[in-house]
This record gives sequence, C-alpha cells and structure tokens, in this order.
Amino acid sequence: MTAEVNVDVELIAPHGGALIDRVVEGTEAADLAEHAKSLPEIRMNAREAQDLEMIACGSFSPLEGFLARADFQTVVDDGRVANGTPWPVPVTLSIKKDTATPDRIAAGRQVALRAPESLGGKLLAVIDVEDVYDVDKQHECEKVFKTTDVKHPGVAYTIDEMGAMYVGGRVQMFERLPKPFPEFHAEPRATRKSFRERGWARIASFQTRNPIHRAHEYLTKVALEICDGILIHPLVGYTKEDDIPAPVRMQCYTTLIDGYYPKSRVMLSTWPAAMRYAGPREAVLHALSRKNYGCTHFIVGRDAAGVGNYYGTYDAQKIFDELYSADEIGIVPLRFEHTFWCNGCGSMASTKTCPHDEKQRVALSGTKVRELLKAGTEPPPEFSRPEVARILIAAMKA
Repeated sequence: MTAEVNVDVELIAPHGGALIDRVVEGTEAADLAEHAKSLPEIRMNAREAQDLEMIACGSFSPLEGFLARADFQTVVDDGRVANGTPWPVPVTLSIKKDTATPDRIAAGRQVALRAPESLGGKLLAVIDVEDVYDVDKQHECEKVFKTTDVKHPGVAYTIDEMGAMYVGGRVQMFERLPKPFPEFHAEPRATRKSFRERGWARIASFQTRNPIHRAHEYLTKVALEICDGILIHPLVGYTKEDDIPAPVRMQCYTTLIDGYYPKSRVMLSTWPAAMRYAGPREAVLHALSRKNYGCTHFIVGRDAAGVGNYYGTYDAQKIFDELYSADEIGIVPLRFEHTFWCNGCGSMASTKTCPHDEKQRVALSGTKVRELLKAGTEPPPEFSRPEVARILIAAMKA
C-alpha cells in the first residue's frame, strides 16, 4: 500500500528554484548509451564520477553539469556562479593537456564520460562540451581550501589527481553508479516525497563522516526540539584513507538510532558525495545540498568539514554571515559550540550553557579515543554510547 502524500506540507524550494534532473531513462537512455560508444571518452576519477551522480540527481542543483570557465572563476573567487547564485566550491571535470585536441575534446563537441575501474569502469554519461580551459591550481587551492599545502587532502587531490585542464558543460547520465547502501539511498525527490508523507515541514539535517558520539547526539536532539524531524545524512563517497570506513559508520548509525532516537522523527539516508575537506566553503556546500533534499535547517558544529588545523574552530559558522546573506542561502544554519558531558551539570552541555571548569567536562581528543579503541577499551559512556564503542572496537580488531 502506497503512503499518502500530504499535499498541505509546503517544503523549502531547491537551491536556485528548481530541482535539476539530468538522468535519462528507458529508450532514451539506451539510445544515448549506444551513441556514447562512438564518442571520444574521458575516464573520470572517483570524485568526478561521484560529482556526476550528484549533479544528475539534483543534489547539486542548480548545477546542470561540470563548471565552465566563467562559473569556475566566479565560484573560486567569490563563492558564486556567474549569475550570482551562491555556490561555494568548484565542481570540475579534468583532462590531461595533450587530450584537449579539436578532433577529440573541444568546445561544441560531445564526449562520453566513463567511470574509473574502482567504480565499475562503465560508460555513464555524455557531456556537451562548452569549455576546455587552463586553470591556476595554486590560486584555486588558496581560495577554496585557504592553503596550498599538499598535506591538505583537498589540495593533494587537486594538484596530484586532477588533470591540467578542466572541461565544462551540461551532462546527460544514462547509467547510474552502484549504490553503496541501497536500502538507505534516497535522492532529493525521494526525500521530499517522504517528508510530505510524514507531514514534516521543518526538517533539520546532520552531515557526518564520523560515528555519532554523545556530543553529536546532543546536537541532533536539540535540533529535534525545534523541528518536525531530522535527516541524518552521512557522507559515503570518497574520503581519505584514515577515515572510518562507511560500512562501520553505517552500523554505528543504525545501532544508535534504534536505541536512542524516536523512530517517527528521524530518517537515515546516505549522501553519496565525495569529501573535499574544504572547511567553511564545504560547510556551505553541505547545507545547500541538504536544502535540495528538502531540509530547512542545517547543523553546523565546530570544525565542520575541516581537517587538521587549517581552519579556525568556528570558521564554518562565520562564513554563512560573512560571504552570503540569509535569504541567499535559504536553509537555516544551526550553530553549535563545543559540547560535552559535564559532571557538574550532570548532563550534556556546551560552552554556552555550562558554568563549570574544564575538570568537570568529559572531553577526549580524537587521538585519545583511537588509542582506547585500538586497545579494546571503551571510552567513558558520557563520551560514546557503549554499543557504538563496541562496534568500533570490533572493526579495529578485524
């Protein structure tokens, strides 16, 4: 029996006003796939292929393809596409310089896009090439990542894995990538339909690439106090090698939700995008994409989307005020400071609400937590739910 859609629920508009759909299906897809066999090819890397998926399904609305030169330049310099719509990070397709020849890859031509072997190696899409252009990668990294240090994973990717030239243009995707967690996969149209079925109009979203510890649990539950429901939306695309693998994280999420959340007010769904580690700029990308899924609020904690010590603790919160207006962003950032268990308060608290000194606070560094887990020792229950800690310990022993 199909659930009835609540037509009275008015959801937030997608970013840019319309949800993009660049997926073709049925006979149109079959014809395009056959046509693609006759075209010159670009073999994408893993992040480019995942970006293609995000563009095609509307997650990166209003983008209809990979950025052409004018949009790339304004995104890098100003955090906006050329028409002024906020867009914080470049979404680009690259090639080697000797590949850009008039008879193969040039403006006005169609080119087939192939997945890397790690993602199946199939032809996926066709791009109508608008631009093939040189880029200043040092300038791109300085503006987007605030550093040119190749120890930064986003910089290393841009310098080492991206080709010397970028190709821009609209895409048509006829073959989809495999879904890593199909039972939790829901694209923007599906989440919007589900929100209407549930009668949710105010929806908080939580981006995560880590297991949810007590501090994260606290943030999401505070958000639930002011919203109808919450979308817990873990990133399951490209991450750096030392991040906890997505299958382990998904087991942590399901265990935590089963034991500690009201099931009628939480939705777990995957976000199959690549991590860029771009700190403030990427936090805005995460928010705008969740707006496309129908969310009205976005949780921004400390060090959101960051890595190492490249960004200030709350830079990812400040950018929403410094670079954009609230009307331009649309989705409401929920800004949270450092949260922890306080023995003095006898509860979870934050630096905004707790009057006690640090000796009363249960706060562990990531390094200390990893040391405990590797030794088979559960962190204090005030820091992590025991069920989650046991999953992580078992994964580290495997």
